[in-house]
Amino acid sequence: MTRISVRFFTVLRELIGQKEIVVEFAERHITVERLLESLVRRYGKEFKEYVFDPVSNDVRGHLQLLVNGRNIASLSGLDTRLEDGDVFAIIPPVGGG
Repeated sequence: MTRISVRFFTVLRELIGQKEIVVEFAERHITVERLLESLVRRYGKEFKEYVFDPVSNDVRGHLQLLVNGRNIASLSGLDTRLEDGDVFAIIPPVGGG
């Protein structure tokens, strides 16, 4: 069994009503893509529209997806493998001034 902690920020935190959840999978190794598919099934249309571009169906470019603090862009993208105990985070753009 694989347990992944998923952390949400700003809009997603409000949408889901929690800052962190644990998602369990029967498989031993899963990918970021599989985790996102599971989250879309769980949280529906609003989650999907926030994370994915409706035209290309790619993850929106302004979001950062992190596994244990490392951006998946520097790993294997959506094919990045997740292991039991990993922490996954969806980070929105940060503004400042």
